[in-house]
Amino acid sequence: MTFFARVFDERFLHHRLRSTSLAGIAGACVAGGCFLWSYYVDHVLRWDLFAVILTMVAVKWALMAWSLTRE
Repeated sequence: MTFFARVFDERFLHHRLRSTSLAGIAGACVAGGCFLWSYYVDHVLRWDLFAVILTMVAVKWALMAWSLTRE
């Protein structure tokens, strides 16, 4: 049994997984809101915010695909 398995139980790991997932989704929504605000209000395309959103979506999809193939 590893050190982490002795210290952290399954409930803690499940809570950490859910909170991290929700934080990622919230971050993508905030970045999307900032992207849309700058586009519609300031009439400027912010490619850096678009890249952040695209990266968050790609990582989320890749991890979901990886977890589905590992079951």
